[in-house]
Parts: sequence; C-alpha cells; structure tokens
Amino acid sequence: MSFDLLAFVAAAAAVASLVVSLLVLRLVMLRGGRDEALGEFERAVGDRIGRVRLSLEERLGGLTTTIAREQGEARLALANGLREMSEQNARRLAAIQASVNEQLHAAVEKQMQTSFQRVLEQFAAVQKAMGEVSSMTAQIGDLKRLFSNVKTRGGWGEAQLRAILDDVLPAGAYETNVKLSEGGAELVEFAVRMPVRVPSPGARPPLLAIDAKFPTEAYERLLDAVDRVDPEGERAARRALEAAMRLEARKIATKYVHPPVTVEFAVLYLPTDGLYAEVARIPGLIDELGRSFRVLVMGPSLIPALLRTIHLGYVTLALEEKTEGISRLLGATRQEMIRMDTVLEKLGRNATSMSNAIEEARRRTRVVSRKLREVEAPGDEPAVDGLAAGLAAGLEPGLAAGPAGRVERGPAELLDAGLFAPE
Repeated sequence: MSFDLLAFVAAAAAVASLVVSLLVLRLVMLRGGRDEALGEFERAVGDRIGRVRLSLEERLGGLTTTIAREQGEARLALANGLREMSEQNARRLAAIQASVNEQLHAAVEKQMQTSFQRVLEQFAAVQKAMGEVSSMTAQIGDLKRLFSNVKTRGGWGEAQLRAILDDVLPAGAYETNVKLSEGGAELVEFAVRMPVRVPSPGARPPLLAIDAKFPTEAYERLLDAVDRVDPEGERAARRALEAAMRLEARKIATKYVHPPVTVEFAVLYLPTDGLYAEVARIPGLIDELGRSFRVLVMGPSLIPALLRTIHLGYVTLALEEKTEGISRLLGATRQEMIRMDTVLEKLGRNATSMSNAIEEARRRTRVVSRKLREVEAPGDEPAVDGLAAGLAAGLEPGLAAGPAGRVERGPAELLDAGLFAPE
C-alpha cells in the first residue's frame, strides 16, 4: 500500500514536470515563431499526457481497490480483536465476579455469625437484666414493706443521718441519744456540739439538736395523686403533708430547743431529696416553720453544708487556741529576752571594769620597766631579763626566775626596798 502511493506521487510529479516543460517550450516557440513545431510538440505531449493519465487512472483504481481490500481486512481483524478482547474481558469479569461473590459470601456469613453471636449475648444480658429487675422489684417490695413500719423507717433515716455526720464532722463533735432537759425524759437522736469558747473549763458548749423524720404516708399519697393526674387528690395530699410537717416541727421545738443547753433552733432532717422538694414546693412552709418553731428543714443535699460550716467553726476555734498559745510563747520569749538584756548589760559592765583593770596593770608594768631601765648597771642584764621573764610568766609577786634557775627579787620586793616609787 505504501509502494503504490509512492508510485502515484512519482507519476503526478512527472506529469507536473511535463506540463511545466510544455509551457516553457511554448513560450520559447512563441518567441521564435515556430508554431508548427510547437503544435506537433503539443500533440506529442498531449498524447503522452493522455497515456500517463490512463496509467495514473489504472494505478489509482488498483490503489483504491487495494486500499479498500486492506481496509476491509483491517476492519475484519479489528472486529476479531475486539471480539476476542470482549470475550477475554467477559471471562475476567466473570472470574472477578465469582471471586467477589465468594469473598462477599464469606464476609456476609462471618458478619451474620458475629451479629448472631452478639444478638445471643445481648439476649442473654437482657435475660440477666430482667432477672435483676425481677429481683430488684422483689427488693423494692420488701423495702416498701419495710418502710411501712414507722420504727423501721425512722431507723433508716437515723442511720443515713449518722453516716452524713461521720463523713463531715470530726470525731467527737456530736452525741447520740442525749437528754437535753434536767427533768425531761425525751432523748434527741443527734446533738452536735457547737464550736464556741466555753466560759469555764467544766462548762459544756451548747448543742444543736437534729431529728430525722420520714412522713411517708402523706408523701406516697401525693405521688400517687400526681401519677393519677388527680388535682383534687394532689391538693389534699399536699395539705396533709403540710399538716404533718407542722406537727413534727412543733414536737421538735417543744422537746429539743432549750437554751442555753441548746442553741435557739433545731434541725428537722428529711431522708430523701424528693420529700424535701415536695415540702419546699409548698409556698412559705419552710420559712414559717423557721419563724414560728425555730426549726430548720433540711434534706440530704443541704445538711452537709450546715455541717461543713460547723466543721469550719471547729477549725477556727483550734486556730484561735493555737494563736493564743503562740502569743503566750512570744510573751515568755519577750520576758526572757528582757532578762537576757539585763544579764548582757551586767556582763558589759564587768567587761568594762576588767578592761580598766587590765589597762591599769599594763600601765604599772610600763612604769616598772622604766624604773628598771634607770637602775640597770653593767653586768646586771641577766637579773633584769629574769625579772621581765617572771612578769611575763605570771609568777607570784616578788619572785622571778633567774638565768640559772635562781629566784630573783620581784617588783614587790623592789617596791618594799624603796628602789623606786610608783608614779
């Protein structure tokens, strides 16, 4: 196909060169006036061009046929290649799909097994929780039967209050079952010692009475009315709860508020925050109980704040006692410093007297030295040296060691002899 195309291009180039030659020759012949030769030449060239054209048409037809045949063969080969490629891709896609299906099936089966196992575990956990709920329901029934007894209910509130007191207050800060009045037989459950300074060593600090109350009957009727959406029953239950709280506050004020043995108020403790919330929802009840009966109503979330305030009072009192001890220690230290200053003053005076005495002794020594220099004679240097050595060695007055161990006369003997007189 490429060879035929080159032949066609060569033939076209030859025809073009003949046409150009013809045109040049015609131009030359026109200039020379040879029309006949030019005509013959044109005919010859025309015949040759006709032959070349026929040859070119034949070759072009053959070339077209060849190109068409080769294009058909190429199209057929391309179709066969595409068909084979499509078949290969289909086989590969089938293999990939089979592999993916196997892996997906395995993954789905594994996931289903895991999910089924998890469902079984959760079902077992639900069964266990249902068993615990059943047990809890039974315990709640037992607890309800337990709280139906007034004495048991009061004991539970007392135990809860004791735990709060032990958790917040220091050891020994409260008493249990205390008789507050001399002739009365009433015992308060808990009495907290207030952190105040007592006037005498034998006196006792005032006490704060705390009594736990749990009026569950009115509270349960109120909750039941709220669950049944019964406004009239709810109002009646609130009035009953208010009356019960007033009655308990009056009892506490009568039994446990006895100044100066106690402080001027007491605490009514409600063991649950729900009960305290319902009491607090009654308008003005807590304030009225505080004003009329001097009783503070508190729940489990409020009473720790009061107890921490009392604990802080104990800390403040201990700091005051330590401050007083430090003040006494500083006062004693100041007195000792004053005495020390007196002793140092005496010692200074003694030191001054001693210094004066030493200075006087040095002056007398210098006087003796001058006298000795006046009386010394040739050959007496050993005696003078012995006298100086005796004075320097601190021997007894009147004695001095000579050069050969002899005892010479000292300054006192010289003074007695009248050799020289003091200045």
